[in-house]
Amino acid sequence: MTVYFIGAGPGDPELITVKGQRLIRTCPVIIYAGSLVPLAVLEGHQAVQVTNSAELHLEQIIELIKAAHAQGQDVARVHSGDPSLYGAIGEQIRHLRELGIP
Repeated sequence: MTVYFIGAGPGDPELITVKGQRLIRTCPVIIYAGSLVPLAVLEGHQAVQVTNSAELHLEQIIELIKAAHAQGQDVARVHSGDPSLYGAIGEQIRHLRELGIP
């Protein structure tokens, strides 16, 4: 199980990396920032669980990821822009490292 942090860029589905598009199509769990990421970015997904994180707190997002980890499911964590520059993503990565979730 792996959590993939995917930057959706400015929101145009044609501007996401090829790898990002592939992960969105193949990961069974998608958590996306719905207030910033248009649904068009998620087109073609086959996920069994798709969650809009816009109204969720950090702890709730971590719980979703922990549940996926317990089931051995990869997670596509989709956010606008570059996830390495978005502060909340850094918090999520730190929590996941503490939990031993890759």
